[in-house]
Amino acid sequence: MKEYLKHNEWCVIEEGFDPANHQASESIFSIGNGKMGQRANFEEQYSGPSLQGSYIAGVYYPDKTRVGWWKNGYPEYFAKVLNSPNWIGIDVTIDGTELDLYKCKVENFIRTLNMKEGFLEREFDAVLSNEKKIHVRSRRFVSMADTENGAIRYEVTALNFSGSISFCTYIDGDIKNEDSNYDEKFWNILDVNASEGGAYLESQTKKSDFRVGIAMKYRTSVNGKKTQSKPEVIQLAKWVGNKITFELKEGQTACMEKYVGVTSSLNYAADQLKSNAEELASYAYHKGFDQLFTDHQKKWAEKWVHSDIKIKGDVAAQQGIRFNIFHLNQTYTGEDERLNVGPKGFTGEKYGGTTYWDTEAYCVPFFLMTAPPEVTRQLLIYRYKHLPRAIENAEKLGFNKGAALYPMVTANGEECHNEWEITFEEIHRNGAIAFAIHNYIRHTGDKNYLAEYGIEVLVGISRFWSQRITFSEARKKYVMLGVTGPNEYENNVNNNWYTNKMATWCLQYTMESLEYVKQNNPDRFEELVTKLKLNEEHETQRWKDIVAKMHFPFNEELQVHMQQDGFMDKEQLMAADLDPTQRPINQHWSWDRILRSNFIKQADTLQGMYVLEEEFSTEEIERNFNFYEPRTVHESSLSPCVHSILATKIGRIDKAYEMYLRTSRLDLDDYNAEVHEGLHITSMAGTWMSIVEGFGGKRAYDEKLYLNPDIPSQWEEYAFRITFKGNDLEVRVSETEVEIISHAKKTIQLYVYKQLVTVEPQQSQTISR
Repeated sequence: MKEYLKHNEWCVIEEGFDPANHQASESIFSIGNGKMGQRANFEEQYSGPSLQGSYIAGVYYPDKTRVGWWKNGYPEYFAKVLNSPNWIGIDVTIDGTELDLYKCKVENFIRTLNMKEGFLEREFDAVLSNEKKIHVRSRRFVSMADTENGAIRYEVTALNFSGSISFCTYIDGDIKNEDSNYDEKFWNILDVNASEGGAYLESQTKKSDFRVGIAMKYRTSVNGKKTQSKPEVIQLAKWVGNKITFELKEGQTACMEKYVGVTSSLNYAADQLKSNAEELASYAYHKGFDQLFTDHQKKWAEKWVHSDIKIKGDVAAQQGIRFNIFHLNQTYTGEDERLNVGPKGFTGEKYGGTTYWDTEAYCVPFFLMTAPPEVTRQLLIYRYKHLPRAIENAEKLGFNKGAALYPMVTANGEECHNEWEITFEEIHRNGAIAFAIHNYIRHTGDKNYLAEYGIEVLVGISRFWSQRITFSEARKKYVMLGVTGPNEYENNVNNNWYTNKMATWCLQYTMESLEYVKQNNPDRFEELVTKLKLNEEHETQRWKDIVAKMHFPFNEELQVHMQQDGFMDKEQLMAADLDPTQRPINQHWSWDRILRSNFIKQADTLQGMYVLEEEFSTEEIERNFNFYEPRTVHESSLSPCVHSILATKIGRIDKAYEMYLRTSRLDLDDYNAEVHEGLHITSMAGTWMSIVEGFGGKRAYDEKLYLNPDIPSQWEEYAFRITFKGNDLEVRVSETEVEIISHAKKTIQLYVYKQLVTVEPQQSQTISR
């Protein structure tokens, strides 16, 4: 753990500058708006270790897979999240000496991420090598209201001298990705143009031919009075900018306001990129920094109304949940069905791709409860539109007749993960996608989705399971061979319990969904039968047989579901007995040693008991939790939240709180020593789940809403807001009572502690705990 950030309810604050923390802070203090984002790199030059990162949603590069030997069905490329042209640059020179925080003396440094209003601010004093001392203050944001605009206000005050200062503001297209397999630069520069007061740069990704246009305009002032300095216009092959020099008297402040317009070929024709980018930059320039920020601020206020979770009595916990919600909201807004929730969002390059099973398993619950239903629907339609690619992915592995295997990692529906034990074997991802359809419908009541889109996805997935599952003559049972479950510290195992469970659930749910559409929309059903070449009687008969005869590993003595066949053959060690210097084991042990151990990376069997909780008694969940959690090292960001939810379910509130803090402060406190590579965006939704589904006990079964709240002893009170079937509810939990406050337009009924509660519109009900 690395605890250097100040606890604050609405802000993340770094006091004092330590270059050793800088790359971690670049991730933590990142900003975004769903369309684009930026790591917290400095505007001025910085010669110390840094991961430059400016990102445009939906833009990727197909970097050729680098492996020692090839396998049939292997993806040809890995989709890299691209570091795009750098638009934030403002180099500062004082009497010929460049400002560089890695080389000068830094005093009174404070960096603040204001999560309530969505901006990054820095303030510090710097003593340069020429003994000139300056005070710097900068603020920047990418607008939530005007989503193709970014703005920076950068101020320098002369503290102990009078002399010249220059601002060199620029757009740099000569950038690289640190994770390039072959040290290749991924961009071509198509157009550069610099003129007095502004500049434009247009770049093109190699191979994938995405085009990005960035235009900038700026204004400068001294002590609030606009300057008339004539700039030096600089235009290089991959770099454009303006350099402005003027004289400062001691105590005076020079200010630059920089505005950018960012366009991409996802939204504009190639020949319109420049005109639109320049128009956007001019729009922001004329609107001005303050008004641009006010509009941005209002959008964030709207988001916080529905997504905020309020905790009294525990500042660390409060900061943690808001930090997670903040990054989720600035990563994905649901406005574009071509986009998804990348595992690093706009905070880093690692992992590549933009879509993992994390979206359906972790992010869908968050967006279902905190955003309009259209947002989650967009995520589901994203997968629907990738169904043809999912069928192609399955065909590459030898499946046929419309079987669909969704990719483990993708940017466009095509598999691009390059580790065979994941690409070929971590097939449980199909189950998460099917369950997300069910989850969406049970929370929104939008059963029309089945006929419109859902059935086609469910049938493709079920056909895959039907072909992937084998009948064992020896067992007289169906089995699933050679898989990797959620616990990636086990590869190529037989009968992973979670995978088998999700497969049979999918088959059963698909059959139920087919029957629903058949009964309620017979014309559409007939269209689907023809389109899918569905032989209902023949196909579903096998599905029924698999559901009835699937093998599930089980230990009779322990009365525990086994993670997979042969799990008890391993030496049974506990995570608590590990040498702390060997943690995390994935950074200290060989894979051979990890695979032979019984240590579990993340919830696996317990993942299934979380997803399908209604099928298990509390006692059954408790037995399995008490067996598996002590063997779990929680070296996946997706692990603590599931354990927190189940721990609350079985009454282990202290363990639930421990796991909650781990998930909510995973990045803030850098539990796994990897935050410098970027944040764990998708697992942040698990933090929200830990409170709402864990401590809040929110469940949705049989079209009914249930709450069973508990509260950690460290908290005085907490409150959250959820939407269920279009009804907006606020839930406040204290040590003595639960209050349900309706913001809905109609009467709502729900169950609290198994008691039916009726809440009238704009009224509240209080239930004693």
